[in-house]
Amino acid sequence: MHNTPRSTPMQSAMTNSSHIDIRETERQVEAASRPFRNLTDQIQRVIVGQHGMIEGMLCCLLTNGHVLIEGVPGLAKTTAIAALARAINTGFRRIQFTPDLLPADLIGTMIYRPNTGEFTVKHGPIFSNLILADEINRAPAKVQSALLEAMQERQVTIGEQTFRLPDPFLVLATQNPIEQEGTYALPEAQVDRFAMKLVVRYPSAKEERVILDRMASTDPRTSIDAVMQPQDIAAARRLVDQIFMEDRIKDYIVDLVITTRDPKRHRVPIDGLIQYGCSPRATIALTLAAKAKAFLDGRGYVVPQDVKDVAHNTLRHRLGLSYEAEASERSADDIVQLLLDHVPVP
Repeated sequence: MHNTPRSTPMQSAMTNSSHIDIRETERQVEAASRPFRNLTDQIQRVIVGQHGMIEGMLCCLLTNGHVLIEGVPGLAKTTAIAALARAINTGFRRIQFTPDLLPADLIGTMIYRPNTGEFTVKHGPIFSNLILADEINRAPAKVQSALLEAMQERQVTIGEQTFRLPDPFLVLATQNPIEQEGTYALPEAQVDRFAMKLVVRYPSAKEERVILDRMASTDPRTSIDAVMQPQDIAAARRLVDQIFMEDRIKDYIVDLVITTRDPKRHRVPIDGLIQYGCSPRATIALTLAAKAKAFLDGRGYVVPQDVKDVAHNTLRHRLGLSYEAEASERSADDIVQLLLDHVPVP
């Protein structure tokens, strides 16, 4: 089912795209990705294991995409996001989402000044660079709707005025998958705006022992140094855009996404398990995530394995499973794996 590439991405780029100097891109990527390895080292001062979560957050940081992190309590979701923020010399706000939260508590409101007889705008905590939306599914629909404009347009409207949000602007949200009382299902339109959904799992026995040795203290504080500036992120994003991707890999990405809407396209045995497939946002997110993965690996070009490595995180939350899938206990990850197993690889 899997095809052997006829030429390497390096050869294809040098042969078919003379205007692309892939070797120069490779050199730039190697230099620009080094600070992100330092960033990972800083986060790992307080986080043991969870390499997939850390890499996923960095991919979203590189692609200007928001990230949803799901896991049971105690798996260091909030700690990882706070560590990422401390390692970057930029603004950070934590917003605890609760059922009584109002849109004005998030984006701000108009305040009347009696001494001047005028209304002035008071900005909410959304006006920062990295936003930790803790337990995002505890807020009602009104608050979720207020987030839509911020996440998609990078702006918010207060009264009759529209304000641009600072750059970079990234929402890193957490949610608990097992506690349902007092929670609200996130609207599909909002879930689709998250570039990735990262599922955090329990650590291994070896990792848990390291956690015990490192954190079993009444004051387990660990210092984290700021090793990156906002301008470093902006420069890295420009370089991610330059990373070479063959047309065959682009077609592979489109094939994966289209097959979620038409499983018969490649005879993937998921007919009846999907209520609705992935939107074009998935195609864009999967392309950018694959480029970010190549960047973090220090490469100036994308290989099919990059697409496979980011497919679960990018597609799992965009699949609408049918009642048949739920009845047969098939998860979104199962569906994505079937796609990867059956759609021909370039």
